[in-house]
Amino acid sequence: MKIGCPKEIKNHEYRVGLTPESVAELVNRGHEVLIETGAGDGIGAADAEYEAAGARLTDVDTVFAEADTIVKVKEPQAVERKRLRPGQTLYTYLHLAPDTEQTKDLIDSGATCIAYETVTDAKGGLPLLRPMSQVAGRMSIQAGAHSLEKAQGGRGMLLGGVPGVAPAKVVVIGGGVVGRNAAQMAVGMGADVTVLDRSHDVLEDIDRQFAGRVHTVYSTATSLDAAVREADLVIGAVLIPGAAAPKLVTRAMLSDMKPGAVIVDVAIDQGGCFETSRPTTHQDPIYEVDGIVHYCVANMPGGVARTSTYALNNATLPHLLRIADLGVKAALERDPHLRAGLNVANGRITCQPVAEAQGLDWVDAETAVAELDGHLRAAE
Repeated sequence: MKIGCPKEIKNHEYRVGLTPESVAELVNRGHEVLIETGAGDGIGAADAEYEAAGARLTDVDTVFAEADTIVKVKEPQAVERKRLRPGQTLYTYLHLAPDTEQTKDLIDSGATCIAYETVTDAKGGLPLLRPMSQVAGRMSIQAGAHSLEKAQGGRGMLLGGVPGVAPAKVVVIGGGVVGRNAAQMAVGMGADVTVLDRSHDVLEDIDRQFAGRVHTVYSTATSLDAAVREADLVIGAVLIPGAAAPKLVTRAMLSDMKPGAVIVDVAIDQGGCFETSRPTTHQDPIYEVDGIVHYCVANMPGGVARTSTYALNNATLPHLLRIADLGVKAALERDPHLRAGLNVANGRITCQPVAEAQGLDWVDAETAVAELDGHLRAAE
């Protein structure tokens, strides 16, 4: 199979879909890998390293024109979506639920689109989302601590305080992978940390993990409002797989928050869990609404591109090898967890939460996969 990896073009996105080590794995199994020149510059992987691993360096047009499978990190931008074609497979993060324009373009492309964020595992987890959730959770505290500085519009607080001065109050909404990693970093920096969640099991696990150093609160409208009101830093870490994030913190609630408090919305890829959230970039990461600082960078892990790329490849490569070795149809037929990642195929949505978020029709992934053979022959 021909695997293509273009350079990421989203604003300040430095990650890359394949490391030289991943290229070597594919080449050693008899596959051809096309890498856009300069694709690995953002992680310090030179073109020569890709060539030594067996890749063919080329331009972006050739990558998209020749590759059977396109491997990326972030959702394809408009110019990239125009390059996709029927019979081609796209393997990347998509986050389609809040993005109607991308959804339409992928449907029109005829490509088979597998989203990292909805691939599952035997334990019910999201293994391809997990490494970036770990990075984003940890980065959320770094970003929040910086945004709390007065020069950034924040309250002028040091997250951990100093002897004789109380630490900042950090509230984490959601006790999943993002939330736990955020709590871990915040505790490590000496903050006063509270985690809200609606699962008793999750709250019990967090209590055990942190040996009582983190306050755990069952999330209700009342408890959330009270926690946000007292917070200096709020981390939005809510995830409903494939679906748009619920708007848990309304604009009206901002008026009760402390002036200069900071919101970091890690759920912004799925539309954000604060009513006042809108996507920002590493170039211009923060804005203010009603005296509250908002940090809503939609590709936070891109800021630590080398760490993120290697962590991501560790998770994505096994499925990519199966796609390459078996072909996408057989790989999807044999692996229900990979099949859960199928979001668009044969010009139709195959992920129910995406369809429901946009009010569109959908077809189940099993039916779509069964139809792939005829679809691919027609494309040829």
